[in-house]
Amino acid sequence: MSSKGPVGQLVKLRGLLAAARPVDNRPAGWQPAPQIHKPVLFPKTVKHPSAHHGAPGGVKIADVGVPMKLGIDFGTTRIVAAAADRGNYPLVGFESSDGQAREWFPPLVAIRGNERRFGWSAWAVQADREWTVLRSLKRLLKRAGLRTPLELNGRTIPVMELATGLLTVFRQQLRQASTLSLDRGEALEVMVGVPANANSNQRFLTAEAFRAAGFHVMGMLNEPSAASVEFGHRQRAQHKGQPRRSLLVYDLGGGTFDASLVEMEDDTHTVVASAGVSDLGGDDFDQILAKLALETAGRTDERESLSDAESFRLLEECRERKESLNPNTRRIVADLDRVREGWGEVSIAVAPYYELCRPLVEGTVEVVQELLAGNPDQSIETLYVTGGGSELPAVARVLKETFGKVVRRSAYMRSATAIGLAIGADARSDYVLRDRFARYFGVWREADHGRAATFDLLFPRGLELPRRGAPPLRVVRSYRPVHNIGHFRYVEAAGIGEDGQPSGDLTLWDDIQFPFDPALRGADDLTLVDVRRKGEGAGSEVEEEYSCDASGIVKVTIWNRSAAYRREYTLGRWASSAPRAAEAIANKHGWRPRHR
Repeated sequence: MSSKGPVGQLVKLRGLLAAARPVDNRPAGWQPAPQIHKPVLFPKTVKHPSAHHGAPGGVKIADVGVPMKLGIDFGTTRIVAAAADRGNYPLVGFESSDGQAREWFPPLVAIRGNERRFGWSAWAVQADREWTVLRSLKRLLKRAGLRTPLELNGRTIPVMELATGLLTVFRQQLRQASTLSLDRGEALEVMVGVPANANSNQRFLTAEAFRAAGFHVMGMLNEPSAASVEFGHRQRAQHKGQPRRSLLVYDLGGGTFDASLVEMEDDTHTVVASAGVSDLGGDDFDQILAKLALETAGRTDERESLSDAESFRLLEECRERKESLNPNTRRIVADLDRVREGWGEVSIAVAPYYELCRPLVEGTVEVVQELLAGNPDQSIETLYVTGGGSELPAVARVLKETFGKVVRRSAYMRSATAIGLAIGADARSDYVLRDRFARYFGVWREADHGRAATFDLLFPRGLELPRRGAPPLRVVRSYRPVHNIGHFRYVEAAGIGEDGQPSGDLTLWDDIQFPFDPALRGADDLTLVDVRRKGEGAGSEVEEEYSCDASGIVKVTIWNRSAAYRREYTLGRWASSAPRAAEAIANKHGWRPRHR
């Protein structure tokens, strides 16, 4: 790496400082405060790393021969990355399309005909009326499958194809236009964040998209759990050796809300319980402001006439205005000319906007209160507020009114999760995180000779997940079936009713069909085969094995032990019939599908 330029000089200075050996006059027992550094930002023009050697414009922070380890918060409105740097965890900076240095990467997809752009390239054309820009891609993964299509601007595109394309460009930007300086071919090992209430399908699809984009996925952590690690890291020296403490993480992001109750004792963090709302976040505040802006301008009836591109620009204008708010703001001025020429500006009083947002914020407070009520033996010292959606002044106001002095806003509202993930990726950090299964998982089984169905709970909510590198959780069911074909209907649920049946928010997976009859083991499509009943005990010996890894991903292996064959499945939505779920989300966010 060249020593010319500010970044190169910084690297040279680091080397000189490392070589110096000053006299240690520090008092006995002194402990350094853990450091979380901001990134070294770009000069006006970024020089990309050469294909053969480092060039100015990035800081080499990994040891030679050691793969770069990153924590990546794949957010609804921002992707934030932090790197593990010998006990420090700097945020990764990127050069945006306007030449500015940013500590985040936009998860945007732009489409024009057969052309696609991702990230900053999509950001650059958001004002171009020929392009349709898709935001909040992360929300689609909750209900999507590997082949689920999204109909956008008259075109059908697989959601996973868009997610993989976005993360592929993100990986290229990390290598070519970020504050990292990577050797050619150097591996990127990542710890990825997911919402605490994310179902197994969303976890699997997220991991698969990162792997398909060329990342080595070390593991996945729940986002509020990662934020608790970041909090504990900054408090590490202050609380070393002190008794166990309780922390409640309030994580309101762009698309999801999570709350986790965490016990902290030195370097061990134990998640006691988690709860959340899977479709509540800053995006919803944008929708409220967009509706209010159109009402104030007298253009409510014209909302349905907006094209996909115009709907995006309306929500993006509202997001930017929302993020510029502070406690002293009295009015919001939205530029509707950005949406459609001739619409002009509209001025909105901030108080009515906050009142419209308040029911959503109070909904998050109810989740927190229920979480605390379910764990009466836990007395929290801190309610740690993080996530981009939490920056809305109305959020802090409601939390202070309800919980008082224990409320503490993070100094890294949009990046605490990424920093915690980087710490989790760093084997030298010595943190132990004990997380838990966030939902009930089981299978419906036939009962009473087919006249009823009963729910077989396999993994209960609150079950402690294995640590990274440890064997997965394992549940086995063995029996002799009385049919020629097994039809498995899996479900994840937020709750279990008094009757033992799943209740609340349900996630239904694609059905799995398994050939109990060895004569059918080669059949390509068992849906075309009639289900026939055999005599009691006449079937083969069958074993179902369910495993859950540290990331909360469930895998199924079904054996016919008698005939010695098996099939393996990772649960999720794989069928092409799933576009209805994507269509529902698309309608909510203004990406109105158009049918040919």
